[in-house]
Amino acid sequence: MSNVDLASWLALHAPALAPTLEAIAAACVQIAEVAHRGGLAGLYGAAGTDNPSGEPQQKLDVIADEHLAEALAACPQVAGWASEEHEQPIASPRHAEQGEYLVVFDPLDGSSNIEANISVGTIFSVLPHTMRSAAPTTASFLQPGRRQRAAGYVLYGPATLLVLSVGSGVCLFTLDRDTRTWRLTREQLLVRPSTSEFAINTSNQRFWERPVQRYVAECVAGESGPRGRDFNMRWVASLVAEVHRIFTRGGVFLYPRDSKEPRKPGRLRLLYEAAPMAWLMEQAGGGAVTGTSHLLDVVPDVLHQRVPVILGSRNEVELIVRYHADPNENVSWQLFKHRSLFIQPQA
Repeated sequence: MSNVDLASWLALHAPALAPTLEAIAAACVQIAEVAHRGGLAGLYGAAGTDNPSGEPQQKLDVIADEHLAEALAACPQVAGWASEEHEQPIASPRHAEQGEYLVVFDPLDGSSNIEANISVGTIFSVLPHTMRSAAPTTASFLQPGRRQRAAGYVLYGPATLLVLSVGSGVCLFTLDRDTRTWRLTREQLLVRPSTSEFAINTSNQRFWERPVQRYVAECVAGESGPRGRDFNMRWVASLVAEVHRIFTRGGVFLYPRDSKEPRKPGRLRLLYEAAPMAWLMEQAGGGAVTGTSHLLDVVPDVLHQRVPVILGSRNEVELIVRYHADPNENVSWQLFKHRSLFIQPQA
C-alpha cells in the first residue's frame, strides 16, 4: 500500500487548495460509509422530494448533499457552493466574503442505480471566487470549465476511489476503510488515444443527429464496416462509472444533442457533471466536446444548464467532431433494419 496519503500529496502539489479538497474528501468518506450499508441503513427508495429539474430525489441524494454542505460550511477557504439538488447556490454562513473558492457538485451521480447496487459517485469542481469581499451570487458560479482550479469524482464501488486533478495531470486515490484515509494508488492516469469501445443509450437512437447516427452505425458495422474492426458497446447510466471505465481501459462516452426535447440542447448538467469530467479528460490526454466545441470553453448562462457531452479517447472524439463539421454528409451505414441494432448493414 502506498505511504502517500491525500493530505501529504496536496501539501506538495496544491497547498492552497488543500483545505477545500480535504473537506470534500472527508465528506465523501462519510457518504461511502452510508452507501456501504445500503438497505441496512434504510437507504432504498425515494425521499419524497424533487430536485430543481423535477427529478425525484433518492434518500441517499439528500444524505450526500447534507454531508457535503456541512463539510464546506466548516471550511474557511470556501465562500459558497452550488449543488445539483438545490435551485440556488448557497453562500457560506461564516466565510462568504473571505473564502477563496466556490465548489459545485453532484452529490450522488447515478442515484437511480442505488437499488440495483450498481456503482454511484460524487462529482465536484472547485472554481475561484473572483469577487472577494462580497458574498457569492449565482453569477459568481457561471464560469467556463477552463477556470476550474480542481475537479474530481469519487466512485463508490467494490473499492471507494477518488480521481482528482489540480491542473497537473490526474491521480487516483483509494480509501483505506480501516483508517478512513485516502492513499495514492496511481499517478498520472492517461486515457488511451484509441479505443474499440463506446457507450451510448441506444433507446434514443431515433432522436440522434446525423453525425452521431453515422458514428454509431459504423461502430456497429464492425469488421465488415468502414472502421474495419469490431467495437463493444456499454451503458451503465452512471456518468462516474462510465468515465472511470474510460480511465481504466479507454473508450468514448456519448450523451449527444438530440431532437427528443428540442428546447433542451443536452441532458447532462454543465457545471455539476460535464465541466468537471471534461477537465479530468483533458488533463489525462483525452477529449471532451459538445460535438462542435470544447466543453471547457462553454460559458454557462444558468446554474443548471444542460449540454451535449462526448468525451473519452482522443482519436474517437476527434472523429466525431469531424462528422459534426459536415452534418449533411450522407449516412451510408443504416443503423437499424427490421429487428436489431446488431444486424450487419449491407454495403
